[in-house]
Amino acid sequence: MDNHVDERDYRLLERDRYTFFVLRRIIGAGCSLLLTDHERLIICFTGEPYPVWIWTPDDALDKEYEKAYQIAKENGLLDGEHTFNVKYELAEYFINRAANDNLTLKIKMNMFAYDCQKPIPPGSEVDGNIHKCTEEDVDELVDFLDLFHEEVKVDKKSAIEYRQDAENCARTGRLFFWVNDQGRKIASCQYTPTGDMASLNLVYTQKAYRRKHYAENLVYQVTKIVQDSGYTPMLYTNADYAASNACYEKIGYVMRGKLCTLG
Repeated sequence: MDNHVDERDYRLLERDRYTFFVLRRIIGAGCSLLLTDHERLIICFTGEPYPVWIWTPDDALDKEYEKAYQIAKENGLLDGEHTFNVKYELAEYFINRAANDNLTLKIKMNMFAYDCQKPIPPGSEVDGNIHKCTEEDVDELVDFLDLFHEEVKVDKKSAIEYRQDAENCARTGRLFFWVNDQGRKIASCQYTPTGDMASLNLVYTQKAYRRKHYAENLVYQVTKIVQDSGYTPMLYTNADYAASNACYEKIGYVMRGKLCTLG
């Protein structure tokens, strides 16, 4: 196994360009662990608090799943503290294999990957408008980051780290708020480009303003910005959140793949 990537790895991930979009983005960055054989297995862990990504082909064999399991075990990733983003076939193997070692693994989240080729304008009009995050909005964005990660219970960080992330978001100019007619920031959404695609994330609405179509309008507007910038919009969703998935589908998002978080 090599600890560097090359064009072979990017070609492999092109097969799963939606479900493993994030892996395609992070394998070229600094990682705590990066292992690949450039053919059948890629393992990448950027560091806490993020999950370990493991890519395997659709026709992987049990011996290849066992190889991935042993590498995870040898690197201390089966300590109960780490999570894994993987295909369902690998998840099933890990769950059964871990049981033989008296370890318990289970699926913590089911995820859908969507893209949007033809955005559909929302059917419901709302008050307010879209607002690009600037340095003046950093304090409020820190609060959004804290609330978002506390609610989804993934990738939680310290207040200092959230401020660093917020300052970076303000610099990139790719994070947007929906501001209502009273001037209150009530929803957020940002996009992150990689290659010819860009993923929408940090989609969050303040609790008092949910089910009023603010997020639907904001995501549509950001989707249009992404598309007008020359990227294909895509996003991940929690498959068990039927309401939010229906919202995305209403504005033109189509499911392209499935994966899960194992922990």
